[in-house]
Amino acid sequence: MKSIAAQVSLYPLRQPRLSGTIDKALRIFRSSGLDVRPGAMSTVVTGNAQKVFEGLKAVFRWSAAHGDIVMTVTVSNACPFANQPVEPPKRDAPKKTPDTQRRKKTHG
Repeated sequence: MKSIAAQVSLYPLRQPRLSGTIDKALRIFRSSGLDVRPGAMSTVVTGNAQKVFEGLKAVFRWSAAHGDIVMTVTVSNACPFANQPVEPPKRDAPKKTPDTQRRKKTHG
């Protein structure tokens, strides 16, 4: 197994500030040599499988040492990675219904 991706969500419990734990987790991932893509609800880290698992372990250990934590992780060896182009899904054009055609004639 070469490269993998992990989607990680951290939930610091009973802590006055959540951002400190999450910011530290991002720094740990980056210092582990991983590609880190933070999002609003989770972070995706990609890289060599061993480095990803080591980074996850380091983040959990640090976070748990500083308070109660819930960490959810989804790991995949089949997801697109940062160095691979991602094609957006193809969408069909909106279908014209009699209602939308009537609106155009009335307003146009």
